[in-house]
Amino acid sequence: MKHWHLEQIAWDSFDRSKLDPAIIPLIKAAAMVEKNGLDYAIYLRNVFVGDPDFSQAADNWAVEEVQHGDALGRWAKLADPDWDFDEAFRRYREGYKIETKVDASIRGSRTGELIARCMVEVGTSSYYTALGDATEEPVLKQVCRLIAADEYRHFKLFYDHMRRYLAREKLSFLQRLKVAAGRIGESEDDELAFAYHCGNDAEGATYSHERCIAQYMGRAMRFYRYRHIERSMGMVFKSIGLEPRGRMSDLAAKGAWKLLKWRRGRYEQQLAKDGAVNDDTPARRVAA
Repeated sequence: MKHWHLEQIAWDSFDRSKLDPAIIPLIKAAAMVEKNGLDYAIYLRNVFVGDPDFSQAADNWAVEEVQHGDALGRWAKLADPDWDFDEAFRRYREGYKIETKVDASIRGSRTGELIARCMVEVGTSSYYTALGDATEEPVLKQVCRLIAADEYRHFKLFYDHMRRYLAREKLSFLQRLKVAAGRIGESEDDELAFAYHCGNDAEGATYSHERCIAQYMGRAMRFYRYRHIERSMGMVFKSIGLEPRGRMSDLAAKGAWKLLKWRRGRYEQQLAKDGAVNDDTPARRVAA
């Protein structure tokens, strides 16, 4: 069940004068990743065969993910009227596929799968919160806040089911930590990099994972503030069975914040070395 609909967004309030060109390529990439949610629902239904409650929840989750993609894609079209979302998404679907024909989780257990899904929702809820806080464009601010609220609800959905399975499968703390850390580390895989390529590179351009992930991360990391990392770390701690608030969480958040700033610097150095566009110039010039 959706908590909002596209028609509720104040599209007529779009204000071109408040556009931040550095955000536009990120939104184009995010639109495709979100819209691809139906494949993940198929994968999850196959992993959780025999659990109709979770299968129904996964289907509802996917419907909301697709709506996120449609909302972000519609906003990107306002920002860049020459952009063809349908064509970009077609290229993405052709070039990036997940294995859906499975009979077990690639994480080794259903609990592990749900912990991994929690990590995804930690990342997306904090990301859209950061973008919503940073942008001054009113429509994008509304869209990001609606999506961030959905992603936080999705975190709770997967967390509640994870607790149910943990009571049966009894993964140790170290096993949970390993799954969580592994999934966080996958944030730089081809899913985002290839989405960035399809959304921002001209058709026929050669795909370079290294270039695209640097362009995506180099831009995206600039919108985070410490409060976003602090909240995310609390959610990560909760997922693996630690207290979400306290000295350990505070230390971890400070460490994560330092790491983010270091990685951002490395990506920016790579962009400068490659002669990539700077933060004041979109990857492809948007209409004036």
